[in-house]
Amino acid sequence: MTIQQQQAQTCDYVASEQPRLYRVEGQDALRLELHAGDRVCITSADLQQGCELLFIDDAGNVADSPLDNYSLSEAVNTQAQRAQQSASGLRLNELLRVWGVTEAALKTVHCCAAEALPEFAVSEPVTMVVLCCGKDMQVSEQTPVTALQVAHFTTAEADLPLPLAAPRSEFRVPRGSAQSYEVKAGEWIQIIDVEGKQCSDFIAFDAVALAQGNEVALDAVATRTLNGLTLPQPGLHSKLADTRQQTMLEVVQDTVGHHDSFLFACNSKYYEDSGYFGHLNCTDNFNRSLSQYGIAARAGWPAINFFFNTSAGDCGTIAFEEPWSRAGDYVLLRASRDLICASSACPDDIDPANGWNPTDIHVRIYPKNCEFPRSVGYRITPEEQPRMTKPTGFHGRTSALTKQFTEYRGYWVAAEYQNYGARAEYLACRERVAMIDLTPLRKFEVLGPDAETLLQYALTRNVARMSIGEVVYSAVCHSTGGMIDDGTLFRMGQHAFRWICGDSYCGIWLRQLAAENGWQVQVRESTDQIHNVAVQGPESRKLLEQIIWNAESCTPVAELGWFRFMTGRVGGPEGMPVMVSRTGYTGELGFEVWCHPDQGEQLWDTIWQAGEPYGIAPLGFDALDMLRIEAGLIFAEHEFCAETNPYEAGIGFTVPMKTKTDDFVGREAIAAQNPLSRKKLVGLMIDSQEAVSHGDSIFNGRFPVGVVTSATYSPSLKSQIALCRVEPQFAEAGTALEVGQLDGQRKRIPVRITTLPFYDPERSRVRS
Repeated sequence: MTIQQQQAQTCDYVASEQPRLYRVEGQDALRLELHAGDRVCITSADLQQGCELLFIDDAGNVADSPLDNYSLSEAVNTQAQRAQQSASGLRLNELLRVWGVTEAALKTVHCCAAEALPEFAVSEPVTMVVLCCGKDMQVSEQTPVTALQVAHFTTAEADLPLPLAAPRSEFRVPRGSAQSYEVKAGEWIQIIDVEGKQCSDFIAFDAVALAQGNEVALDAVATRTLNGLTLPQPGLHSKLADTRQQTMLEVVQDTVGHHDSFLFACNSKYYEDSGYFGHLNCTDNFNRSLSQYGIAARAGWPAINFFFNTSAGDCGTIAFEEPWSRAGDYVLLRASRDLICASSACPDDIDPANGWNPTDIHVRIYPKNCEFPRSVGYRITPEEQPRMTKPTGFHGRTSALTKQFTEYRGYWVAAEYQNYGARAEYLACRERVAMIDLTPLRKFEVLGPDAETLLQYALTRNVARMSIGEVVYSAVCHSTGGMIDDGTLFRMGQHAFRWICGDSYCGIWLRQLAAENGWQVQVRESTDQIHNVAVQGPESRKLLEQIIWNAESCTPVAELGWFRFMTGRVGGPEGMPVMVSRTGYTGELGFEVWCHPDQGEQLWDTIWQAGEPYGIAPLGFDALDMLRIEAGLIFAEHEFCAETNPYEAGIGFTVPMKTKTDDFVGREAIAAQNPLSRKKLVGLMIDSQEAVSHGDSIFNGRFPVGVVTSATYSPSLKSQIALCRVEPQFAEAGTALEVGQLDGQRKRIPVRITTLPFYDPERSRVRS
């Protein structure tokens, strides 16, 4: 039984009902308007989080509660969070102020424990405030405030998402129509899918050029060329350009992530070719809407196709299906100049483009003095509401050093730094010391009398052998032996662990295993409460031993062994609490330092100042990729996936089949595999300066025998190198093969198999 099925059982509703789902993040709150006859069901994402519920009327006074079986008391957890002079406390205080929630109201709430979260109906209109609150968690603690899910069953019309700020104007584009409008330079355009699965074509013109008689519009060729893409992709270009190759708009937020850019808006030819003569279409609607500006009609308008779910095949063919967008999904754009824009609510009802049911589009215009963070939506499970990309606790410092950020697992991380560059950052790590923000790592607190039993079953490593203070690297597999993820496990206590990995789905998987086996264990995500930097390089120990204070009972940084951790403070016994582990992803001597995100910038500054005498440099993900490939370290969706077992991913050492006698998920499938038939992860020395890339096939003569999983240029070896997976009979060091490009046959690059790692084969540096 999955976690989703368990939670569904706690809500008494039939499967045909489609509630509106809301996620209330830990240390956050939700305000919902309930109508007579509505029902609400609140569940805990990890089955451990309670809440405090408040009901208020239109005047902001405490209203009669629909919960007869829950007593009223003070909102203790909410008040504890509000009392903190921290980001979470200040944010909550401001939110409650905007909502008009008074001190008196917070003395009359329902405190609902995790095992008694309510499901109820309301007979009168009322405003409900769900408070998912509590104090900040320090790194030595394991008590995060985690997310709740609220299912709202209602027959009322779908509510639009709350405005991002006070709009300058807003309007509805009814289904099957289009509307033109004007925006000024710097203003923001939010295009909202009202009911879900509704495409909206968008076109724009330079207003100044148009006034001078020139039609300067968004241009497909310019936009794709400047973004390095020749075909549509299931996503949006970050910048949209005109025929003069100048940026017209920027995409700032996108809650969907699956769109297509610059196909024609639907037109009469498409419908006539399909046998639907005279069908409404976006092109004719645009022609009518834009005629007031003197813009000549066209037979087809190249447009940005928001919420249009298309895919481009290898040969360039375009296919489409029902949109991914749901009610309230949106795209936020910012105008780079004065524009004349037009948006449509596509009338297509002859194919899946609008989910077979055309609906409305809503547009909001925000003034230019607003500021909105860049973020992209993603989902861990298909059912949930989108999560938006966040800055890390160190973003204030990293963003001052570079503008080159990339989205990685829900956070913005630096690709490389201005005035450094990937090569210089790499050399700093190999020769001196470097610091990288690794906050996107997911953290899970695993607690309870059956914590060891769960982890012994879920992880391939022998958890039962771990001591308190020890760290172990492990794989997590599913029943076929394929890898779900890899990560490091910290033993915090006898029945307390912290699992640190790459994918939030690990938490769902661990909870599912615990539920299936009836184990008494909590699995709670603490990612939002623990952010971390890695301090790597031969001078990293000298740097950190100057700033990390430890109690007498704790191992000092100077004596910390490989794959061990300690807790301490920065700057003395009254300083900020941190956890320091002797771990990393570079193949160098190095450490990771973990803190609460509120203290991230202070930690960065302290490490940076202490590191200046050692020539410290920031390290971006581009340089990290060079380092980890040299060290033979694997990366998700490159060296492993759900169809790759640990042996094939090159980490067979994490599967002690002989010494771990206990069963673990995937053991039977792995044991049934003939070891001699397994593909091997090996290194490639590339005897050419021509670029080799992830996904390139490796050939023996005419026939493919493997694939490149990761590739880079190694400054240490002064050569291109790669990680690759090959058939076992070609895995011996020294074997000569070829990387095939241009269909694999027309271009060949000579390569030689070598052992891993490329750098420091004995791993003497990382162990030093």
